[in-house]
Amino acid sequence: MPGGRLTQPERQQIALGLADGLAYAEIARRLERPTSTITREVMRNGGPTAYRADLAHRATERRTHRRRRAAPRGAEASEQAHGRDAEAVREYEEMFTTVMMASGMTAMTARVMVCLTLTDTGSLTASELVQRLQVSPASISKAITFLESQAFVRREQGERRRERYVVDDDIWYETTVASARSLAQIVETARQGVGVLGPGTPAATRLENIARFLDFVSESTARAAEQAREILHTKPETPSDSTT
Repeated sequence: MPGGRLTQPERQQIALGLADGLAYAEIARRLERPTSTITREVMRNGGPTAYRADLAHRATERRTHRRRRAAPRGAEASEQAHGRDAEAVREYEEMFTTVMMASGMTAMTARVMVCLTLTDTGSLTASELVQRLQVSPASISKAITFLESQAFVRREQGERRRERYVVDDDIWYETTVASARSLAQIVETARQGVGVLGPGTPAATRLENIARFLDFVSESTARAAEQAREILHTKPETPSDSTT
């Protein structure tokens, strides 16, 4: 099985495979590569609908060049101290960021979210984010503002009055509940429109159908989030001394 980085001809084969509608596993089999390699390559270079071999190859060369020039960062030392492969962590970070972008986040917002998520502490200050991502404080501030509005992160007061931005086990619960509340607002607004446009009219009927659909989704989402949170936070019972 070939090792090392993907070559330009291999990237062209990936592009052809995607155009033919092949699954990642089939493309990987034809190239004798792990499926994870193909998945990572496609997701960090635009996804299956936007992947282009030439652009992907140039982007990889630029990333490699930047890494060679960059000095080792504190995060990398921490990763190596935990027995992690720094290069593998970087590649995973890029793939995770691409997936978050595909969900609707901007590039900077996704980078900040992933950076926070992959820290062992689950929290960083603005200056630490600036240092890790090599971007301006204004870029961090804008990304954090959006993430807070969606309940993806929360603030904590740290040492020397420095705010820390935190992700924890409840973050996805909070953002899921926030999403359910947003849907509930759309439901309420749609039903107000029924009265404005006149019950029984085509437009009002459309709004009522929207309201019914999203009402069901909103309630189901909130209920599922509560159930999942309860299960995840329930500690397994330890057997008593009399249990055999």
